[in-house]
Amino acid sequence: MDVRRPAVMGQFYPGSIKELRNSIEECFLHSIGPGQFPSNSEKEKIFGAIVPHAGYTYSGPVAANAYYALASSDIPETVIIFGPNHWGIGSSVAVAHQSSWETPFGKLEVDSDAAKELVKFSMIADQDNSAHIQDHCLEVQLPFLQYIFGDGFKILPIIMAIQDKITSVELGNSIADVAKNRKTQILASSDFTHYEPYNNAVKKDSKLIDAILSLNISDYYGVLESLNVSACGYGAIATVMTAVKNLGAKEGRLLKYATSGDVAGDKSSVVGYSSIIFV
Repeated sequence: MDVRRPAVMGQFYPGSIKELRNSIEECFLHSIGPGQFPSNSEKEKIFGAIVPHAGYTYSGPVAANAYYALASSDIPETVIIFGPNHWGIGSSVAVAHQSSWETPFGKLEVDSDAAKELVKFSMIADQDNSAHIQDHCLEVQLPFLQYIFGDGFKILPIIMAIQDKITSVELGNSIADVAKNRKTQILASSDFTHYEPYNNAVKKDSKLIDAILSLNISDYYGVLESLNVSACGYGAIATVMTAVKNLGAKEGRLLKYATSGDVAGDKSSVVGYSSIIFV
């Protein structure tokens, strides 16, 4: 079987089942997290989300806010998850088509039918496993998803080396076409401003987040370029904005913003993290 093995297990998150579960639960209970374990007692239609992808020590508590909210939605058939290509390997828009991805919690089956549909609908997406081999941005989301949803869902991993407006909008439209045919959850994996003083990062990221919440792609790219915001997955963010708007989302909701400085204490050079859902 063609299985994608973990690339950053033991670095970004623990490698044993017990330690990984404890780490995730610590993120939920953290002061920057939601402060409690997730439940599915309150049902809410969530069209998609933005989550950070640093090591759990740094961005896990922020990410936990999004996963806490997602736990209240119905378990999806397929989680469509995409982020930036940090290594520059493979296709410009690479859709994974391995049989499964492995984590300490077990294997998650790749939705091969959805992968084929996306490549058919999109003029820019290719089936390409090589781009995913080393990258962490999607891998770190999977244990959180398994924690809240169990193992009764498939995944469709996509990684973007090109993230301009045209590419992101085209991909978002194609993802919406795929999502209309099945029960899905759509996630964009991105961190925000990288390695700037705390006040600079907060100022830039707040402007960008305002544009994200309004689902205005033109304003979003305008802020991104005018302020030179170094969000690594800026195209992934634009893609999820496009997809969820097509599917009926009216707005974004900021659940939590924090930086590495809020966790580690050093605010001289920080990375921004945000959890946003679309409703």
